[in-house]
Amino acid sequence: MTVTDDKTAEMVRADNVHKSFGSLEVLKGIDLVVKPGEVCCVLGPSGSGKSTFLRCINHLEKINAGRIFVDGELIGYRERGGKLHELRDREVAEQRRAIGMVFQRFNLFPHMTVMQNVMEAPLRVKRENRGEVRERAAALLERVGLSAKKDNYPGQLSGGQQQRVAIARALAMRPKLMLFDEPTSALDPELVGEVLDVMKDLARDGMTMIVVTHEIGFAREVGDSLIFMDGGVVVEQGPPREVIGNPQQERTKAFLSKVL
Repeated sequence: MTVTDDKTAEMVRADNVHKSFGSLEVLKGIDLVVKPGEVCCVLGPSGSGKSTFLRCINHLEKINAGRIFVDGELIGYRERGGKLHELRDREVAEQRRAIGMVFQRFNLFPHMTVMQNVMEAPLRVKRENRGEVRERAAALLERVGLSAKKDNYPGQLSGGQQQRVAIARALAMRPKLMLFDEPTSALDPELVGEVLDVMKDLARDGMTMIVVTHEIGFAREVGDSLIFMDGGVVVEQGPPREVIGNPQQERTKAFLSKVL
């Protein structure tokens, strides 16, 4: 990935991002550029800072230093006189509308049907027209193969089906960027494929995605770029097939030897 000064050619830009929890420094200067339509896969062992970095992109976690831009807009802060001032909650919420996020756990509302789960955010957050939202939700459920389950409740679905609903729910807000935090790690192995198929379909449609994953095959097949993180730093990055097939760093080689 080539860093460019043309912000219009960047969907995500992270400059020297640091994050600590008390005395524990979790991110130690992360730099990353993701271009529009790019699928960036993030690999690394547990505790390497992958999920924390993802949560910093939509300001679910506040950074201690550095800057993160999404589509040219500084996330979570306003810069004045070289200093960062945190945005109000309402302003942060406005920025998050453009950033969809899918977590390890599905976080669906158990008392709402599948259709109601997908419609909730556009109705409540954006106050969009109910008829238009219902139409979009129906189209999204068809896209993820769950039209027949629209009146079911989450508890009546498999884990893979719940995760596909969670993806449809995130897409209902029409985001310009999708973040996936190990979306298949909580699933039984036979259910992983149905979720990855939906993500592959999104990639083919040109959705910009950052995917924290342990699915090496997905990263190799779908990813445009790959970063390997360990100890809060980016150890290696490049085209997925190159990094996976011919890693240059010893730490990357050691990690891949255990997961391939």
